[in-house]
Amino acid sequence: MNVWFAEIWLAWRASLRRPGFLLLASGVLALGIGASVAVATLIQNTLWRPLPVPHPERLAILGALQDSGHPGGISPHEYQYLDKLDGVTSVALFRPRSTVNVAGAGVPEQVPVIYMDRDMLHTLALQPVLGRNFDAQEDRPNGAPAVILGHGFWQRKYAGDTHVIGRSLRVEGVPRIIVGVLPAGFNTVLGSGDVMLPMALPQASRDYSHNGTVAVARLAPGTEMAAVSAQVDARERAMYRDMAMGGNWKKPRFGAEGFASAVQQDARPMLLLFLASALLVLLIALVNLTNLMLLRALSRNHDAAVRSALGASLPRLMLPALGEGLLVGSVGALLGMMLATAGLLLLQRFIPAEWLWGGQLRISVAAWALALAVGLLGAVLAAGLALWRSRSAATVEELREGGRSGIGVRSGRLGRVLVVAQVALAAILLSGAGVFMHALYDASQLRLGFADDNVLTFELKPVQANYPDVAAIGNLSQRLVQRLQVIPGVTDVAVTTNLPESDDMYGQFQDGMRTVDGKEFVAQYHGISPGFFALFDIRLREGRDFTHDDTAGSERVAIVSQDLADAYYRGHAIGTIINVEGNGDAVWPARIVGVVGNTMQRGALQPAQPVVYVPLIQVSAQNMAIFRSLEPLRFALRGHGNPMDWQAGVREALAEVAPEQPIAHLRSMHSIVHATTQNARLSLWLIGLFAALALLLAATGLYAVVAVAVTAREREFGVRMALGAAPQRLLSLVLRGGLMQILMGLAIGAVVALAASHAMAVLLMTLLGRSNAFDPVAMLGVCVVLALAGLLACLLPALRAARVAPMRALRGE
Repeated sequence: MNVWFAEIWLAWRASLRRPGFLLLASGVLALGIGASVAVATLIQNTLWRPLPVPHPERLAILGALQDSGHPGGISPHEYQYLDKLDGVTSVALFRPRSTVNVAGAGVPEQVPVIYMDRDMLHTLALQPVLGRNFDAQEDRPNGAPAVILGHGFWQRKYAGDTHVIGRSLRVEGVPRIIVGVLPAGFNTVLGSGDVMLPMALPQASRDYSHNGTVAVARLAPGTEMAAVSAQVDARERAMYRDMAMGGNWKKPRFGAEGFASAVQQDARPMLLLFLASALLVLLIALVNLTNLMLLRALSRNHDAAVRSALGASLPRLMLPALGEGLLVGSVGALLGMMLATAGLLLLQRFIPAEWLWGGQLRISVAAWALALAVGLLGAVLAAGLALWRSRSAATVEELREGGRSGIGVRSGRLGRVLVVAQVALAAILLSGAGVFMHALYDASQLRLGFADDNVLTFELKPVQANYPDVAAIGNLSQRLVQRLQVIPGVTDVAVTTNLPESDDMYGQFQDGMRTVDGKEFVAQYHGISPGFFALFDIRLREGRDFTHDDTAGSERVAIVSQDLADAYYRGHAIGTIINVEGNGDAVWPARIVGVVGNTMQRGALQPAQPVVYVPLIQVSAQNMAIFRSLEPLRFALRGHGNPMDWQAGVREALAEVAPEQPIAHLRSMHSIVHATTQNARLSLWLIGLFAALALLLAATGLYAVVAVAVTAREREFGVRMALGAAPQRLLSLVLRGGLMQILMGLAIGAVVALAASHAMAVLLMTLLGRSNAFDPVAMLGVCVVLALAGLLACLLPALRAARVAPMRALRGE
């Protein structure tokens, strides 16, 4: 045993005295380990992190199935049919992603709110850290006003005061009694919410609109999700069947899905793509390491033959390589974890908040142990494979074939095969990055249909008690617009229910649009003030703009986008009537007075949608109630100079017009437009980084194989030169051999990338709104980049071959 340790120690000393190979091999391994550990940690903190509730695997989301097949929202009327499901212990309803105005706890604020019924905490199996849950009197229409605070809001506004229960907090101008404080993990489950309000549903709701409401169920132990899903679908479809919905109306399908899986459905495809990319980089690194260890073992052929002739046993012959493998694996794992730690610190600043359950990205102890195991096992296996491939090193035939270099021609075959594998894997990664890059470039060249420069925006949700109806909201908006116009540098001001891009409300009010002859269509529905089109430089194609004469008492008017006018009015929309259905049986007709250019409401990565614009003052009371329950109004200011310099003026104007009215999200329109591609750009950067690592590793492997091959054939090149071969011929001979390996790898990689195009198409549709993953331009670019990188990797060894001195090579010096 002491002899074994001595052999390993001698191998380590030799590696440390000449650390070039150690640094190269461990660096290659570190790149693969660092990338895979960083992505695995990201996934562990998202998809694999358990919810902070008892038995989270029993939670499910129930709702109407979306196009993706996942359950989404559910209406209050549909929710009433989910009572007493077999295998379900409780069902609750909540509505996230809305805001309310609060006052009475310092400076008035517009904060996120979650509406939930009194069964929600029971369903989640959570208890308030202070106080109690809503009671039956509070969770009903016109019930006792109560509010439950989120843990973060309690800490921020009340400094964690344990005597906060029983105090009053004004929500939308109405005093509400604080009855409880939720645990910190609650927002991790249902999303961001500073205050919680009761859903207060009537016993027999006739509300069929989803409006973001979500049903959550807790399953009994042993209950199958498929059985619950079938029950939900059967009940809801029976309800619609009993309603005898006529015409061509299509009944939705319903189902159930695990809560964590449903919540993370948007992030899952991209995260799994990151994991696949990182694993490909790790695989390329291990292949490269095997190649390097093979070349290292072949360089020891002569030494191994001499030691074998002197009587050394097989274990003694193997120990130096295995000992060096252990050193390379340990150093590579340590360097890889350092790279992963640095990468996560950087990634934490850019990753979308919705990808995480909250908290920081931290590398677990298990990840450290796994990285060390992968490093040691990968390096030892690479060394073992290299020893197996060079097992004939001690034979006379191998010594004769290898000459004084100790490296035989046949011994390089495995190295060339490994290089082909590296090039193929790199081509797969680069093709994915190329498709994303090309799609983003195409998106950047699209015209958005509006101008986003020199525009400041902010959100304002009129306090409901102070501004109860459309007239009051219109009066507030008009007075504030007039005051904002006197801010130095500001030239135009407008107010709208929806910004022209990147607005959460783009999917609302799409149904119920009809032409005068009854033709139904879907379109976005925006309320705007006069001057909106001029502020955003949206071109008026025909007709007129809204004016201040378009009041609540005047004729209802509308302006439509060009694509809507072309599709449903054949370009002759001016003067015709459009009907918009409200809640219940209400229908209001409006005369189309103008047609404007199309805007990319969902951003440059999604197709444009038809839009119907109406004067804000003419929005029906029913629709305004829905608007204000979900999202605030948006104000926009345009002028000269930096828009962010107007923030102080905006706050002063609001303090004069409505002192107790909060505002939120003062930001430039340019930053909003930029944010529409944030996730896609982050994905591109990560995949591009993995592809660059793959390219670097493949080029390194190719260089090593070609360089060693040139060394092995130095005597052959010397003979060729002595017989009259030109240096250019030797140069082309080496480059041709390297190019053949590159072409074979590219062909294999292209076939695999084409086979995986369906999975890539799903990701492209999710991130970029593009369904075609076959991109000849991107593939051609990948081939050119890999070919150039490979040729550059082969060029230095080829130049060395072309400069071989014949007499020196023949003498064996």
